Amino acid sequence: QQSELNSFLWTIKRDPPSYFFGTIHVPYTRVWDFVPENSKKAFQQSHIVYFELDLTDPYTISALTSCQLLPQGENLQDVLPRDIYHRLKRHLEYVKLMMPSWMTPDQRGKGLYADYLFNAIAGNWERKRPVWVMLMVNSLTEVDIKSRGVPVLDLYLAQEAERLRKQTGAVEKVEEQCHPLNGLNFSQV
Repeated sequence: QQSELNSFLWTIKRDPPSYFFGTIHVPYTRVWDFVPENSKKAFQQSHIVYFELDLTDPYTISALTSCQLLPQGENLQDVLPRDIYHRLKRHLEYVKLMMPSWMTPDQRGKGLYADYLFNAIAGNWERKRPVWVMLMVNSLTEVDIKSRGVPVLDLYLAQEAERLRKQTGAVEKVEEQCHPLNGLNFSQV
């Protein structure tokens, strides 16, 4: 029952009340039907909404892209063991070959092409740090490809907040997310 679901919504008792809602980085269509009404109502009634990052800000997207790169002059081939690098390269060739069959008619109807989508996700992969390549590879599955073009829950809520003319902000900077991941050593990755 919708009313019995855990809402992942915490109330901060003040006047007016504040709310803290836990989200997940998946296409919103996978989880929206399971977000309880009390969470949706709190969002609708709010005037100011803060997100983990401001995913509607071009600077945020640019900074996220930049932080994923290896230092200037380094390539993934320089930092990965040779066998892992070649397995990765073969896997990405396989994904690129399979991607047209993984796409939905709806995606094609919206003008998404497999080559464009592959480059949007995996472009410049040889310049990325291993931890970001690992995250990229984890998102290159048939299920994830079929949901490309659908915003993740955070972005969907940010877009809705903008559409509803709510004041928005972010509680973190890109560097606060990027540096811990970039600080992992190779064995941890």
